[in-house]
Amino acid sequence: MLADGFWIGFLGAAMAGAFAFRQAGQALSCPEGSEKMRKIAESIRQGANAYLKQQYTAVFRVFVTVFLLLLLLAFGSGGQMLSRYTPFAFLTGGVFSMLAGFIGMKIATNANARTAYAASESMNRGLKVAFSAGSVMGFTVVGLGMLDITLWFFLLRYAFGVDTPETLGNIMVMNGMGASFMALFARVGGGIYTKAADVGADLVGKVEAGIPEDDPRNPATIADNVGDNVGDVAGMGADLYESYIGSILATFALGAAGGYGWRGLLLPMALAVCGIVCSILGSLLVRTGEDAGQETLLKSLRTGTYTAAVLSALAAAPLTFFLLDGNMGVYVAILSGLAGGCAIGYFTEYYTSASYRPTQELAATSETGSATLIIGGLSLGMRSTAASILIVGAAVLVSYFAAGGTVSVTDASGMFGAAFQRGLYGIGIAGVGMLSTLGITLATDAYGPVADNAGGIAEMSGLPENVRERTDALDALGNTTAATGKGFAIGSASLTSLALLVSYVNIVRQRTSETLNFTLTSPTVLVGVFAGAMLTFVFSAFTMSAVQRAAQSIVEEVRRQFREIPGIMKGEAEPDYAACVALCAKDALQEMAVPALLAVAVPIATGLLLGPTGVVGLLCGVSVTGFAMAVFMSNAGGAWDNAKKYIEEGNHCGKGSRQHKAAVVGDTVGDPFKDTSGPSLNILIKLCSTVSIVFSGLIAAYNLLSLFA
Repeated sequence: MLADGFWIGFLGAAMAGAFAFRQAGQALSCPEGSEKMRKIAESIRQGANAYLKQQYTAVFRVFVTVFLLLLLLAFGSGGQMLSRYTPFAFLTGGVFSMLAGFIGMKIATNANARTAYAASESMNRGLKVAFSAGSVMGFTVVGLGMLDITLWFFLLRYAFGVDTPETLGNIMVMNGMGASFMALFARVGGGIYTKAADVGADLVGKVEAGIPEDDPRNPATIADNVGDNVGDVAGMGADLYESYIGSILATFALGAAGGYGWRGLLLPMALAVCGIVCSILGSLLVRTGEDAGQETLLKSLRTGTYTAAVLSALAAAPLTFFLLDGNMGVYVAILSGLAGGCAIGYFTEYYTSASYRPTQELAATSETGSATLIIGGLSLGMRSTAASILIVGAAVLVSYFAAGGTVSVTDASGMFGAAFQRGLYGIGIAGVGMLSTLGITLATDAYGPVADNAGGIAEMSGLPENVRERTDALDALGNTTAATGKGFAIGSASLTSLALLVSYVNIVRQRTSETLNFTLTSPTVLVGVFAGAMLTFVFSAFTMSAVQRAAQSIVEEVRRQFREIPGIMKGEAEPDYAACVALCAKDALQEMAVPALLAVAVPIATGLLLGPTGVVGLLCGVSVTGFAMAVFMSNAGGAWDNAKKYIEEGNHCGKGSRQHKAAVVGDTVGDPFKDTSGPSLNILIKLCSTVSIVFSGLIAAYNLLSLFA
């Protein structure tokens, strides 16, 4: 009876949706403020909507092309190379991923002016409105994720008659490709847009013209605020949606392979539903007093997130006991994922928050200029990788052995042994545990761009200085929580990538009668490892250079307007904001295609050249180097940003000083690190895995090395 309890997925989706609706009502019940505030907010909404319309139109064409290719593989081979359900799951995954980002962005763009108005009343009111808006994103993501997974489970099992957990698990693990595909386009395109506008606005406005951030005289200000929404809200929502369903689907396949049957598939879903309930309870605890500092604000959000994690850990014990017949080793694996997520969050906060020594010391390097500040930030980012890697390594070992894994990997026949499969299920379920409270974790992340926009609106509409001080405090906190959210996503990506890697090997072995050598002594595996490492660096190079080229366009446009429109600097003429918005949209759409398609083309090309063993090496290489690079970039960028804000609070001579200008340069370097390249890498890791799984039939049947066998 328990094994038929998958209906709880619909229950979890309904609860998440209802809470998101409630939070949206709370955020939108606050007034938008003055006519000027409403006008600025409307400009931001129009720019964000226009960009997403263009982006979705461009991505739609790509989706149709890939859908037709998948249909050809599935029906042209009679279902031998690809499940006939995968092309349609590809579409639903992409649509749900798009919806998650779009809904979150719509609420964010309607809550930014309301947050500024609420902050004029009190710090707590500002926090409540911004956090309520962020909660809509968090609970929309988990609600739509549960709905997508549960719908496909019921369709496959009850409508299409897939009656074995092994077959259903292997089919559903391919369903994440559409979400990963959409997430990469959304994250890369949105990241290029937001950082081109941000870098361009800062370099010309702050550094060259010496005007404040979000000054209405800066032509790139509206584009900068639009970018916060299309990159840090819509892009991030699609990103975390993909992480959430990817961890659950990978564990589905491992639960079936580990011999747990339907109950092995039900446990990750039940954990996710419990996480939704615990996240709702934790969200209700987020509040603060008036004139709260960084530490008080952090404590407020920690109270909510840590309470949700503790409640989720307590609820996981009886779930594991009853679903897996008392196998509490799997419960230890779940705890290792939860603890690992919290630990990664803490160390991310430690390395990026201005409340701690690393960022304070980084700010002090501004005394000797931007060069030393940049060197210090690079060093800090590299150093911070040690903690995350050690935490994930410990979580992998604990979850593997606690769930019943052994040192011996294969059985007498040379196939993966049952104990090894059970251990891998422990790693997969640890990833689900890490993301089980994503509802509140993402809420604390998504609230940051709302607070950032609120600060811009406060500055542009001429609200009192104390309002900007409050929004700056909320924004600085948002930088830290955003870095923490990226840490969760990257940490879970590393665990999920291991699960997907083994799922790939299992599926390939089912599709071929050959005895394949997947060990590191295989030359094709070794070459694949180098190819995976190369992909990480080339992908990062493409996304960084995309921001650089787009930012150069904005810099030239802002300089042109300062030069050709008389009266801007005296406030006597209004800049052409629309020109910068249109330019950012055009550049982002042009630049996002190559890095996004690279993530799809390289795994397929590697497989066609080196065969299935080469793909295993590729996945190992991109997982390891991608994880380290993502942590480095996200933490270095977050530290540079908060070092700048620490100086703006009055430390090291404050705003407008030589030290502040050095910190602004550091922040502009860090912008594409933390908001474009870094967060895109965790999508790259999982997209490579899901693409490899989906095209495993093609690669096993047709590859260059098979000609020499």
